[in-house]
Amino acid sequence: MVGGTGNGNEFVGLTGYACTQVLAGLKFSQQQIQQIFRSRSMRESIVYQEILQEGREEGREEGRQEGEVAIILRLLNRRVGAIPAEVQEQIQRLAIPQLEALGEALLDFATAEDLLHWLEFADR
Repeated sequence: MVGGTGNGNEFVGLTGYACTQVLAGLKFSQQQIQQIFRSRSMRESIVYQEILQEGREEGREEGRQEGEVAIILRLLNRRVGAIPAEVQEQIQRLAIPQLEALGEALLDFATAEDLLHWLEFADR
């Protein structure tokens, strides 16, 4: 279910929307499908709004994660020196709660070894 009344109609609507796009692709050109699905009435539909909201939320989450990674890497560079690329990549893969924990833990780091030790336990 995708929010709403709880009667299952929202899921059917979302599934129907996706199926409609797939089936329309069998009959219409991509340009025609884009015109249909970008029309005002389509943009005002509940399903369209739910899909749009979900995309916005995902975008915010990704932006937040990227921002936290950026500030943590800057702080780590100042705290323990240059961070190797493979360690930076490992940090970029951390979830937001792990990044928040790292942001607090790095205040106690004295060396890059402290960071590596923390990351070793974060993977568990």
